Amino acid sequence: MSEIIDIRLAPEFISDREYIGRLIRQKQSISTDVALYFRLIKRSIDARQKKVVYQLRYEYSTEEALVELNCHNEFKAQDVSQSREIAVIGAGPAGIFAALRLIENGYKPLIFDRGKDVQARRRDLRAIQQESIVNTESNYCYGEGGAGTYSDGKLYTRSTKRGDLNRVLKILVAHGAQEDILIDAHPHIGSNKLPQVIKNIRTSIEDCGGRYFFDHKLEDLDQVSRDSLKLTFGNGFSIHVKSAILATGHSARDIYRLLDRKNLAMEAKPFALGVRAEHDQQFVNQSQYHQNQPSTILPPASYSLKHTSNTHSSFSFCMCPGGLIVPAATSPGEIVVNGMSLSRRDSPYANSGIVVTVDPSKMKDFGHYGLFSSLEFQKKVERDMFEFGDGSLAAPAQRLSDFVNRKVSTTLNPTSYIPGLITAPLHEMLPENIQTGLQEGFKAFGRKMPGYITENANIVGVESRTSAPVRIVRNNKFCNHPQYPTLYPCGEGAGYAGGIISAALDGERVVHGMMQYFDK
Repeated sequence: MSEIIDIRLAPEFISDREYIGRLIRQKQSISTDVALYFRLIKRSIDARQKKVVYQLRYEYSTEEALVELNCHNEFKAQDVSQSREIAVIGAGPAGIFAALRLIENGYKPLIFDRGKDVQARRRDLRAIQQESIVNTESNYCYGEGGAGTYSDGKLYTRSTKRGDLNRVLKILVAHGAQEDILIDAHPHIGSNKLPQVIKNIRTSIEDCGGRYFFDHKLEDLDQVSRDSLKLTFGNGFSIHVKSAILATGHSARDIYRLLDRKNLAMEAKPFALGVRAEHDQQFVNQSQYHQNQPSTILPPASYSLKHTSNTHSSFSFCMCPGGLIVPAATSPGEIVVNGMSLSRRDSPYANSGIVVTVDPSKMKDFGHYGLFSSLEFQKKVERDMFEFGDGSLAAPAQRLSDFVNRKVSTTLNPTSYIPGLITAPLHEMLPENIQTGLQEGFKAFGRKMPGYITENANIVGVESRTSAPVRIVRNNKFCNHPQYPTLYPCGEGAGYAGGIISAALDGERVVHGMMQYFDK
């Protein structure tokens, strides 16, 4: 019989198993004459007080040895090579976890993605970074694994009520992710390691009989009958399937246009837009850990900030300690930035999206775009950023203190952003509601995190792809579209997720709804 104990531990003892064992004995009054078995099941850092500590949860027993973390593969593989086929449009986390669930339910997934496989994407990312060449079908947003694969690999989500979070994490571990993601409060794989995990999942799906089709961009779809959907792709290939899961990601604007041409119900939804703020990681460490000297024990620190006033809501988004800013454009003629971290998080920079909530119902200037008001708002800001520059993907930027004080920066700080920065008056270029919301937010953040507003930090424009600006309507129970009942909108692109884990959970949820619809 095992029990659970929570302990708080100074960072210098985090690897001292003997000391931890003595601490558990002391807290639980366990004699040294009695055997003690224990294992770590949850880990987080508490930096709220001056003295930083680890908050740890252990399972322990005095009766029998404990098995190590249960990392066995939760995926129940079976041969579906001859089973009925269901299409999955999009090979991001929503799509691949939907495909795994389809296999478990006895269906053969056909996974179509407009982009390339996870290895081939690397060449196109190199071209974006070094030559400012944007491949419209293969970039940081499009391709196997989706946007999260090469933009950080953070696995934190608040959407735990959507499904079995541990199942998703265990499947990732079984396919090559480090076991630490099962115990860390804010798990992270890293953009250098996640691609191999994605490749290994593809192998599992193909070993069961599922099939992948890369370089297949969806161009048309038609509901042929209650039990048949016709899909047509840009390369001329077409197919009839029983059902299709639409998991195309938040940047696939052409999909929204396609559904609009078909008169399928959608709705505009709030999203957020702003900038990437890039500080020295050493400043963030000192601020969060309350230390003047760099720590060799604690990991690179992160932060989470938000501010709400009567007029604006601003918050930090996708914070990347020890990270890099990357170009996330999906078309020529636009500047879009995102953040990522490698597994070691050893860059000297820390960056975070700092964004302002945009409510489409209040966008007077774009009201004539109706459903696509938010989308057109995004596009205009991205084009304005590009047109200010020199024709490359060099991004408009400003020292953070200058932005707050509405001054043009004459020089900029060093940056992790490889295409480079161009000094720009972002306090004038950004839409007025974004400017004022950011300035309000930065001032509030400076009060919460002294030193945050500094000339030693840059802000880089524009962080615009935080979430989908459109939601594709679906049935609450069956997760299918009310007009095309064999079409199942899914994940971030459909407006039902925001991140790797919530998208994966939504992929599983959609398959559950599909099975209920089949059984009715």
